[in-house]
Amino acid sequence: MENKILIIGGTGKTGSRVAERLNKLNQTVRIGSRSNTPSFDWEDPSTYHEALKGMDRAYITYYPDLAVPGAKEAINTITETALKAGLEKVVLLSGKGEKEAEACEEIVANSGLNYTLVRASWFNQNFSESFFLDPILAGHVTLPMPKAEVPFVDADDIADVVVKVLLDDSYNNKTLTVTGPRKLTFREVIEEISNRTNRNIVFQTISLDKYIKSMKNAGVPDDYVWLIGYLFKEVLGNAENQTISDDIEKILGRKAVDFSEFVEKAAQTGIWNQPVVETL
Repeated sequence: MENKILIIGGTGKTGSRVAERLNKLNQTVRIGSRSNTPSFDWEDPSTYHEALKGMDRAYITYYPDLAVPGAKEAINTITETALKAGLEKVVLLSGKGEKEAEACEEIVANSGLNYTLVRASWFNQNFSESFFLDPILAGHVTLPMPKAEVPFVDADDIADVVVKVLLDDSYNNKTLTVTGPRKLTFREVIEEISNRTNRNIVFQTISLDKYIKSMKNAGVPDDYVWLIGYLFKEVLGNAENQTISDDIEKILGRKAVDFSEFVEKAAQTGIWNQPVVETL
C-alpha cells in the first residue's frame, strides 16, 4: 500500500535515511525543510499546514532537540495541525532519558492521532557526521563525564525501526526504546576509532563546568551550550537512563549494529582520515 509521508527533518541524520528507505519501498515522500517546496520551518508555524496538506503520515524530528525551550509549543502546534489535516499517524523521534522530551511525547500521545514514539540513545554517527567529528580529525578529544557508559545506537538502525513502525499499524500507540547492544565510555569510543584508523587520537577529561565555559568562549550559541550541558548532566549523569534495550531486535528480527561494526563501516569511507581545514 502506498502512503504519502512527510519527513520533517528529512535532510538530517535519521530523516535522510528514512526518506531513502521509503523511496525504495515506493512510498510517496515529502521532505519537510526550509529549502523544499512547500517549505517547512519549525520557527514559522504558518508553514506547518501546507507541508502536512495531503499527507497520510509523518515522521517528526525536532531540531536541535525536544529538550530545548519552545519544543513543547512547536510539537503541540504540529500535532494539532496534523490532526486537522487528516493525517492517520505520526512517528516522533525522542531522546532516551530526557524528561523534557517525555513532555513532548505526552503531547503526541494525547493529540488524537495514532502515533509511535521512538526513544533513541546517543547516535554512533555523532562521531562521524556531527559535533564530535572535528575534534577526532584534530586528534584531540576533550569531554566531561569519562565514566558515563552509553549504549550508542546506529542511525541506520533507527531509520529501519522508523520505517517499520510508520508502515505497520501494529505499533500504533506504543513507545519503543532503541539502543546499541553494549555500553561504552567516551574513552573507549575514541580508542576504538584510534585503533581502527591507526591514528593517535588523544582523549582528555574535563569538568562539565569547564567544558561549558570553553564552548561559550568559542562562540557556540547559548541554546546549543545549554542543550549540551543538559544532555551531559541530566541524561549521561543518570545511570538508569543508560540501560540497554532489545527493541531493535524485537522489531527488525536482527541484532542491533554494534559500535565496532559502525567504526569499521565509517572508517572505510575515510571520514576520520581527512585533513584538518584550518580557518582564519
